[in-house]
Amino acid sequence: MEMTIDDIKALIAADESRTLELKKTTGELKDGMHSACAFLNTDGGWLIFGVAPTGLKIIGQQVTEATKREIGQAIAGLEPAVDVKPHYVDVPDYPGNKMIAMHFDGWVWGERPHTFHGCPYYKVESTTKVMPHDMYDERIRAHQPQIYAWERQMADGVTLADLNEKHIRGCIRLGVEGGRIPGSAMSAPIEDTLAKWQLLKNGIPTNGAVMLFSSQIDEYPQFQLRMARFLGTDKNEFIDNQRAEGNFFDLLDAGMAFFFKHLNLSGRITDHSLQREERLEVPYHALREALINSLCHRQWELHNLTGSIAIYDDRIEIANPGVFPPQISPESIKEPHESYPYNLKIAEALYKSTYLESWGSGAKRIMDACREQGIEEPTWRWDGGFVIVTFKRPNKGSISPEVSPKHDPSTTQVRPKYDPSTTQVQQLIQFMGEDFMGLKEIMALFNLSSAKRFREYYINPALADGAIERLYPDQPKHPKQKYRLTEAAKEWKDSQSSK
Repeated sequence: MEMTIDDIKALIAADESRTLELKKTTGELKDGMHSACAFLNTDGGWLIFGVAPTGLKIIGQQVTEATKREIGQAIAGLEPAVDVKPHYVDVPDYPGNKMIAMHFDGWVWGERPHTFHGCPYYKVESTTKVMPHDMYDERIRAHQPQIYAWERQMADGVTLADLNEKHIRGCIRLGVEGGRIPGSAMSAPIEDTLAKWQLLKNGIPTNGAVMLFSSQIDEYPQFQLRMARFLGTDKNEFIDNQRAEGNFFDLLDAGMAFFFKHLNLSGRITDHSLQREERLEVPYHALREALINSLCHRQWELHNLTGSIAIYDDRIEIANPGVFPPQISPESIKEPHESYPYNLKIAEALYKSTYLESWGSGAKRIMDACREQGIEEPTWRWDGGFVIVTFKRPNKGSISPEVSPKHDPSTTQVRPKYDPSTTQVQQLIQFMGEDFMGLKEIMALFNLSSAKRFREYYINPALADGAIERLYPDQPKHPKQKYRLTEAAKEWKDSQSSK
């Protein structure tokens, strides 16, 4: 449809804006193309020639074949190429003069950013500016993640032998059991599966493979998780301050162990099932899903930043260096949405191994778990550098009478002489049976994979507590070492069952 002078008048009525740029003549064609490039990289807009700078008077200009060639050559300076049809509109008050109007479509996530003669521009309100490097890099990465994504780059100095085969086999097994990986993967070489997951490049592990499975993390200072339990509701004083390092599974184990160390039990634990049935004050499944999402979707290329867990008297905050996808906001994340994983191949591997459920359902699963337990839904926010999910602690972290009898004034029942010193020791007692059990057998009850951290947070405190005893007490490192509950721990466990 051809434009008319009335269409031009309607467009310029509001003066210049984020989507409108006015020029007097094509003598300003170069500056006009900077604005055109900015429109293409922002919300789109109109570039119009033939308007006097004062009073917005429509005067037009002479348009010759040479003028049209100059405009065509200027448009050709935009990359990627755009299909733009200039409108030449007669100006009744100035016979022979024409207005020149061109519309440029706005940028869509996933498109390559535009440049004019090699330089990208974008709009800040009505001002045209050179696009910052980080914005340009982010858009290039979104346009061609298979080339530019950090997770797809070959790892430096890491070989297939440096990957933890136990973790890889465990993921394959879970994927087969969950119906997401064919059973043949159980007997196939692990490099075949990693190649199918695009975690190998020319036989070399990618950064994504290192993040998931490697024990060689010397060149990856970002593979850390800061954890703190603060006194009160601010960061002025902390009770516990730790830093874990390692791959995805190491950090997940460390984070969950920290939750169990510092959060109260909100219900009694039953020991008739190998499934997790304990009820933390904030649901275990909600915390685990939030932590998995945090590790999966963070910007791992930001090597100077680390994720964190902060526990206060009134709340829990899980933060990861990153951004919300353009399609999702802190408000809309609670609504049904598609998944836009920042690290696509890491997310695909975790999905296939059932660590992630159906894409885009993470926030819903977190909220459902909270509603099921009768606590407030978490909130999401972005502080300019970190995506933060916040869970409100019920009763500001007070200890549930059902769990801690030493704080229960409502009962006159005589308590056993022994009381577990930590939440983890309580869980260990509740989960273990009467007979001696090996370390791996006990860890299986918790679905944890890090023996080092399991010893640190469960076995060693329970031994110090006198809650468990060794089969070979004089040989702590005996290769066939096993553990069983002491009589004191059994009495405490029976007392809990009778309530």
